[in-house]
Parts: sequence; C-alpha cells; structure tokens
Amino acid sequence: MKRFIVIVLDGFGMGAMKDAHEVRPGDEKASTLGSILRDFPDSCFPTLEKLGLMNAFGRESLRMKFSPTANAGKSELMHWGADTFMGHQEIMGTLPKKPIAQPFQEKVDAIREYLLQNGHKVEERETDGLRYLLVDDYVTVADNIDADYGMAYNCTAPLDYISFEKELEIGHLVRDIATVNRVIPFGGTGTTIQDILNAEEIREGKYIGINAVRSGSYNHGYQCRHLGYGVDKNVQAPTILTNAGIPVTLLGKVADIVANDGGKSISCVPTDEVLDLTAKEIRSMETGFICTNVQETDLAGHSQDSDWYRRLLELADRKIAGMLPMLAEDDIFLVMADHGNDPDIGHNKHTRENVPLLVYKKGLSGVNLGLRSTLSDVGATVCDYFGVRAPQNGTSFLNLLKKGEE
Repeated sequence: MKRFIVIVLDGFGMGAMKDAHEVRPGDEKASTLGSILRDFPDSCFPTLEKLGLMNAFGRESLRMKFSPTANAGKSELMHWGADTFMGHQEIMGTLPKKPIAQPFQEKVDAIREYLLQNGHKVEERETDGLRYLLVDDYVTVADNIDADYGMAYNCTAPLDYISFEKELEIGHLVRDIATVNRVIPFGGTGTTIQDILNAEEIREGKYIGINAVRSGSYNHGYQCRHLGYGVDKNVQAPTILTNAGIPVTLLGKVADIVANDGGKSISCVPTDEVLDLTAKEIRSMETGFICTNVQETDLAGHSQDSDWYRRLLELADRKIAGMLPMLAEDDIFLVMADHGNDPDIGHNKHTRENVPLLVYKKGLSGVNLGLRSTLSDVGATVCDYFGVRAPQNGTSFLNLLKKGEE
C-alpha cells in the first residue's frame, strides 16, 4: 500500500509574503489564521495543531502550541497574485506564467462579435456605463468579481434551463478571445436567470460581474470548469502519474480546475461531504494519489466571515482526525493551502500569503520543511514518491522526509 494524500484548505494563509507590497498592495498585513485567532482567541484545531499548524505559523496562540513531533513548513506562491486556479496548477507542477489582466470592458465587443459569428443570441446589459453579456437567454458573461480583478471572466447559468454542456461551449468561445488567466463556466440547479441577474455587482467602478455566492449557484447541482491560459496538463503530476499507471483521484474544486483525463474527478463543495468522500477513497484505494480541495474555507474568506471560517476549520480538523488512523506505514498525508483569504483584510479578494505545509507519516517526526519557494515542490515530491518523471516545476522534499525517519 503506497498512497500520497493532499488536503488543500482553500484560502488558508499564514501571513503576507515578502513581496505583497509590490504584487498585492494592501495585503502587507494579511494573515488569514492571524485574523481568525484575533477574532476568536480560544480557537482550537487539535489535529492541525498536532500536525504542526503553530510551528508553521511561527507563534503559539491561547490554546494551540508548537508540536515537537510535527513535520511542518511553509510555502510561498510562485504564481502572480493569489489565485485558486493557478495555485492548483502550481501545486501540480506547472511553472506559472504571468497572464494578461484585462477588465471585461476591454474585451466585451470582441467577445460579443465572436459569439454572434458562431450563431449565438447575445444581449448586452449595462449598469452605470459598464457592460456585460447575456447569451442564449441564460448565460451571463462578465468579470469574475470573487478573485483578483481582471484575471478571470465568469460564465454563469441556471442549469435547470440550459445544459452545462451548452454553457461550456459558450465558455470555450469566450476562451478563444480572452487573454485573462481563466474563463470559468459554472452554474447550479434550483436557481433562475433572475437570481443570477439580481446578484450583479460593480467593483472599483470598472468591473461588473455576478457574485457567485449570492447567485445561489453553489447550493444545488453545482457544475464548473476552469479553462486556463497557458497551462499544459502533460507536465503536471496527475497526467504523469496516470500515464505511468498510478491511480489519481481529485475531489472538490480541484476536480474542476486540474486536468485528470486518466483518473477519477469528483466535484463537491460542502466540507463534510468532500472530506467524507476523501475518507472513502482512502479506504478503497490501494495505491495512488488523492488531492482534495476544501472550498468552503475560501468562500468564508470571500464572505468576510471569520466565524464561519473558524467553524469550517473545526469541521475539517475533526474529519482529518478520522483519516489519520486509516493510513498505512508508507502513506504520506499533507495538509496545505493555495493562497490566503483573510476575512478581516477589508476586501473580499484572495490575499497573497505564505501557506502551511503539514506532513504526517507514521514514524516521521520533527522534520522542518522550511520556507519553500513554490507550491510546485508538492507536485515534485508526489512524483518523486511514486518514482515517475518530475513535473515541469518544483523541487522534491522527499529526501528531507526520509532523513526524518532515520
């Protein structure tokens, strides 16, 4: 039995990166964990504490202390900004390229004309001089206002009225023209186009889009696909592993945003459900790689709700506690994040923060992983662990872990 399990607590940062003042002005004081502990000083996540949460954080709290047996460190983000999509591409071993940021206003005319040329009905909607598109009566195309502004466009649809496949076709056409990091077609059931239009919001006077949480798209029947810019799946861990005959399972939002053509991908948002699916996969998988994204922590950050964030961490902590006894001698279990999302920073965007790297393996104790320069070190370690070729980017820390067992 030989398994490598990665749990990504989406948006769970541990303090601003040293370049935040240049890359993300305003994020210099960001600390997702720091804000939660300041708002709720008696917070306690005993499993994460045992795994080295405070070791990675660099200081103790009222109820959580350093763990002398933990194997812990932190990682910087190599990708520009602080982005879930690029964060996960980086985790899987992609060398990030800087995308071209453009408000939707700069592309709306070209995208409208291209959609019309391809036989779609296109209605232009305008509020305060800002325009976005309603395609085939049910698909809005606009700025993504829930991440770095100008870095992604969303296609949002009520899936009771139009199929996800048809929405995806529209998304691919938008991707043909757009040069931003991501085009994201998504939607859910149980909502109407009016619910989506009612969730329209304007940010900074030049970005207009649909607030994803307010639209109700996450509530039922959620489907999503992230169409990336400059990402090659063939140099990433999942493709390398499956080509070598090693099973790969992606769970939660990572299933929506990372290519896994030869493996199993299951989309899921609720924290209890996605972690229960992870436990089920651990029980059934003899050998292979599992990566799970816990998305609701990121949603709590976007909602600027530190209490919800704290309760989600408590839930995740309990679920992770139940997984550790399932692990065999050779299994490696890693908890990390993809960026920060400080609920108290004063805006609802991601924050450019270092993220934790908390490793558990039976018999492994006291390994200091230090500060890694890229999330790709995880993908490189996964490939090294299974003895396959390295991904495009990253340096394996498997030798550090082996030394900790000596």
